[in-house]
Amino acid sequence: MVQRLRPAVIETHLSTLFFYGDRVVKVRRPLAHGLADFRSLERRRLSCEREVALNRPLAPDVYLGTATITTDGSPVEHAVVMRRLAKDRNLATMARHGLGLEAEMERLAAALARFHAEADRSDRIDAAATGRALWQRWLGVEEALGRFIGPVVDAARYRELTALARRYVEGREPLFHRRIAEGAVCDGHGSLEASDVFCLDDGPRVLDRLELDEERRYADVLADVASLVQDLELAGARGAAEALVAAYERSSGREQPASLLHFYVAQRAHARLLTQCLRQEHGLRQEQGVRAASPALLVDQALGHLRAALPRLVLVGGLPGSGKSTLAAWVAGQLDADVLAARQAPRHPEHPAGGHPRSAIERLCERAGTLLATGRSVVLDAGWSSAADRRLAEEVARRSSAQLVALRCECRREERAARIARRSGGGEPAASALGPEVVEDPWPEALVVDTSSAASAPPEVPVGRPHRVRVHGPVGSPSAHAG
Repeated sequence: MVQRLRPAVIETHLSTLFFYGDRVVKVRRPLAHGLADFRSLERRRLSCEREVALNRPLAPDVYLGTATITTDGSPVEHAVVMRRLAKDRNLATMARHGLGLEAEMERLAAALARFHAEADRSDRIDAAATGRALWQRWLGVEEALGRFIGPVVDAARYRELTALARRYVEGREPLFHRRIAEGAVCDGHGSLEASDVFCLDDGPRVLDRLELDEERRYADVLADVASLVQDLELAGARGAAEALVAAYERSSGREQPASLLHFYVAQRAHARLLTQCLRQEHGLRQEQGVRAASPALLVDQALGHLRAALPRLVLVGGLPGSGKSTLAAWVAGQLDADVLAARQAPRHPEHPAGGHPRSAIERLCERAGTLLATGRSVVLDAGWSSAADRRLAEEVARRSSAQLVALRCECRREERAARIARRSGGGEPAASALGPEVVEDPWPEALVVDTSSAASAPPEVPVGRPHRVRVHGPVGSPSAHAG
């Protein structure tokens, strides 16, 4: 009596996978939708062959080849034949079980960095990572999502999501061109998820490189890293996601822009939103090893990362001795921002309110604009007593599509005098060093921060979470001015 094995079956939106013993047989679903057209047997054959060729660089001993399924000698289907890997070694499973993944992330990051270093590069591939191309890709997903916006996806939140994405892309063209010049754009994986990764004793195997649309594989290397980060976050493995990013920086030998990583995580969540909507439409079960992600959850995730991606321009001002430089350094630490400082000029009969020479403020704002365009947040440490100076900074924020935050330091005149005296080695500071008794050019839009010794620390200001700080010297002076 012949015993017939009943395979385990998993369906995705594109394929059906049959698990027989130590083998997996993967066949395309004979249907057409926005992502592919597999109604032709010949197209399914070519797709299987292409998948094997694309995936062997990252998993040479997993993709064994293709097979033709026949009936009475005639081909009726084509399939990809793969080695079956242990389910408990799947990264999505390991992440859901809360296993320590730091060592695995180190090996995975090294494998990805090697793959990216050896991947194809060309002018055509580079063109896919320009601001215009990224925005067109976003609009392509949005068009396919059209019928789901409203019935499935909250329309107001989706409009906010698209507005933030456009704002980021429009203000970051210098960053995109810099990444292209650095060779950071390549023919990558294109659709990397935790369920695609198996952490074996002799190293990771990465599966399911995108073969349907090669243009979607053409991207910054951070797009692949961000895809995994997005998936690990959904699995509740934020620590593993952060470890992966840090390990990739070490393996690639290059610090990666945090702003750009946030954007690509959001882009990936946006694309996955479409996939999830299509799965619901076709009545498919959740994919193996991937935590169910509702459309609302994916929109929330994308919104969070886009808000983090937008650089901030923080103006920290106040009178001399009010604690500007101390607050500026603290805020910069919250944002991993660059600090640019301007020396406040002494009072002069022709300029009774003090302030900064216009050329110094213009140079300060010019440097800030350059950094913002590359995705860096910037803290500007100056007096900001002049409305004209503040308008220059506001224009920089507008041109760079940056979020503007204004903070004004305040404390008692006696405490400011004591601070100035300590900096100058003792003695009573001159009245001109303390600034005016009454602010002649008010700054009503600024958030007032109490910087007196009795104030609670840290101050509650809307800037973000702690990061490292990088301090630059002030514009127009040889050393930082402790304001």
